Amino acid sequence: MAIQSVFISGFAFDAQPAFIPAFWFLVAAAVFDFFDGFAARLLKIQSPIGKQLDSLADVVTFGVAPGMIMYQYLENIQSDFSYIALLIPLFSALRLAKFNVDERQNEGFLGLPTPANALFFAALATFNNSGQMLHLEILNNQYIIGAIVLVFCFIMISEIPLLALKFKSFKWKDNQLKYIFLILGVVLGAIFLIQATPFIILLYILVSVINNKLTRI
Repeated sequence: MAIQSVFISGFAFDAQPAFIPAFWFLVAAAVFDFFDGFAARLLKIQSPIGKQLDSLADVVTFGVAPGMIMYQYLENIQSDFSYIALLIPLFSALRLAKFNVDERQNEGFLGLPTPANALFFAALATFNNSGQMLHLEILNNQYIIGAIVLVFCFIMISEIPLLALKFKSFKWKDNQLKYIFLILGVVLGAIFLIQATPFIILLYILVSVINNKLTRI
């Protein structure tokens, strides 16, 4: 995955930044990230050093790469504080370190996982690309982008429980929120394609907060 991050960074820092290819490389990295853990468990070759090396690769792919993408995006809109994007790799590293030592996250997540955070920012950078479906003028505002970076850095290391998309049964009654999220996610993806990604991740956070409220009742 570290090799993929080189391609992602190359697209982001091209003379004409190619944010869309960078996004798809991150999607591929997220898929490989899922299957390398699955393969390790299947083959029973898990080890403490493997876990640490996996996290190190994740810092580069899901921390440094999206940080570079947002840095270039802020440069494109002539921001006065483009370096705020460097908080993304810093907080991604902290998030991954916390995950490695936190035994409470075996069944779910506390805070936003780094792949989701990376895909959020990589997709956000495509909104004002020429030819894309959505063009949001507010995303040309450096203060709004800076605020989004700060909020998502906080969410990554927060104690907010996020819904685990694991099904112990497939009954509607037991998984209403999960099914609602998946259905809405598919609909958004069908309509907005790449640009649905930030909305899907925001929806995921919202559904998780609602689930937390309902489970406390």
